[in-house]
Amino acid sequence: MPIRPEHRFFYPIDWRELSMAIRFGRAQGRCEGCGRPHGRKIYHLGDGRWWDAEANRWRDGWGRRIRVAAEADILGRARRTHVVLAAAHRDHNTSNNADANLAAFCQRCHMIHDRPEHQRRRWRTLFRRKAIGDLFGGPYR
Repeated sequence: MPIRPEHRFFYPIDWRELSMAIRFGRAQGRCEGCGRPHGRKIYHLGDGRWWDAEANRWRDGWGRRIRVAAEADILGRARRTHVVLAAAHRDHNTSNNADANLAAFCQRCHMIHDRPEHQRRRWRTLFRRKAIGDLFGGPYR
């Protein structure tokens, strides 16, 4: 996931090398949350279940093997997506770059991991807009 230019100074100069060491050195090119392989197109059902072509098995959102009932419509529900790994900070602190604080996540796992932080930021933004509207613009609409 690219870093926005205005956030670039929060990351260390060697972030690219550090990120690659976590994603491809430690995680061996697989998501540490669900096991999806980097750079491949996979089939998934939209609820976390995905087809692992290497193992010839369905897996759940945490990478565990599961059985999917043979339904006539299962291929019609399956979607295809390109997996890209990104290095994520477990504690959302970009200055804490310890190995234990970094994880290699696919897009889905990264969004699930960041959900509470995104909700907190959204609440703060809406609260700030309301406060500014009350202070300078009269009643908030």
